[in-house]
Amino acid sequence: MIDVRQAGPDDADELMVLRGVMTSALWGRGDAQPGEWMATGARLLRQRLGAELAAFVVDRDDAPGLAACAVGQIDQRLPGPGDPTGRRGYVYNVATRPGHRRRGYSRACMRALLTWFEEAGVTTVDLRASEQGEPLYRDLGFEPTSHPSLRRVSQR
Repeated sequence: MIDVRQAGPDDADELMVLRGVMTSALWGRGDAQPGEWMATGARLLRQRLGAELAAFVVDRDDAPGLAACAVGQIDQRLPGPGDPTGRRGYVYNVATRPGHRRRGYSRACMRALLTWFEEAGVTTVDLRASEQGEPLYRDLGFEPTSHPSLRRVSQR
């Protein structure tokens, strides 16, 4: 049995370390370098973990810190015919430290996060998947959407 718990503000720094692990895997750039982005993210996590932002984690068994996490948020959008509440979930990151992979930690964290979404009345959850993570998400019921993902980055 995997011991998954809901993260609290004291886990913020470790959650950002795992976000670095995830971004490195997603973009294939090696280890994400620490910087102001990590401090800003930890500050936001300490402020916002609670009603609309949650993280579920597995603690390391070999040292202090986190082995894995799944972080998600509930967004309130305008309702529509196919989305009568307008409440949507978004999974920000799912990550497992390299030395702790293939033990089911990410799956356990994702299941806990999906239960949290369901208990909050959220029926639609979105995420972006890495090639490595896609089989897990498909197994948990995620499917490709018919809408392309587009992005605009300001050049200010």
